[in-house]
Amino acid sequence: MFTGIVTDVGRIERLEDRGDLRARILCGYAPETIALGASMSCDGVCLTVVDRGPAAGGAWFDVDVSAETVSRTKVRTGRTAWAPGRRVNLERALRVGDELGGHIVSGHVDGLAEVVAVTPEGDSTRVTFHAPEPLARFVAPKGSVALNGASLTVNEVAGRAFGVNFIPHTKAQTTWGDAQVGDLANLEIDTLARYVARLGDYDAA
Repeated sequence: MFTGIVTDVGRIERLEDRGDLRARILCGYAPETIALGASMSCDGVCLTVVDRGPAAGGAWFDVDVSAETVSRTKVRTGRTAWAPGRRVNLERALRVGDELGGHIVSGHVDGLAEVVAVTPEGDSTRVTFHAPEPLARFVAPKGSVALNGASLTVNEVAGRAFGVNFIPHTKAQTTWGDAQVGDLANLEIDTLARYVARLGDYDAA
C-alpha cells in the first residue's frame, strides 16, 4: 500500500527481457534501506525488489515486470515507455505510523490516461487527460486519482476528460514537469470510488 506521495525520482539503468521484463532502477535511497522482497511503487506500479546494491549517490534495485503488468501499463507503450535513461516516480511502501499525506494507493494500475492538453496557469500547469471509457465514471471533481504513482486532486470533469493542476513543487519533485500532449500515464482510480460504484451496481441488480 502506498500514499501517492512520490519520495524520489529514479532512472532506468537497463532493461532485460527474460520471459518477464527485468528493470534496474537507480535511486537516491540508501541501499541498506531497500529490503529484498520489499514493494516499490515505480511510476504507480507495485513491483517487488528482487535484487539491490549501492550506486553513486544512492542505490540500484531490480524489479521483474510480468507480461500482464506490461500489457496494462505504459511500461512498453507510448513516448514515455520505459527505456534506459527514463525517469520514473518512486515511493516505498507505507509503514505503520507513516503519514498518509495523499490517498490510499494500491499500485494496481487500472488503465492508461492520455494527456490531451497542457496549459500554463501562472507558475502551475493545468493538464487535461482522457480516461479510458470504462474508468471515466470513477473520476469525480475534487476526488483523487493516482497518475504515474502521484496522488492528485481532480479539478474538473467533462465526460472522459478530467483536469489536474500541477503546482511547482509537484512538477519539481516528480516527472510531471515534463508532461507533453500525447503522453500516456498509469491511472489508478480511487479505491473508495471503486467500492461506491460496486455498491450501486449491486443495489441496481
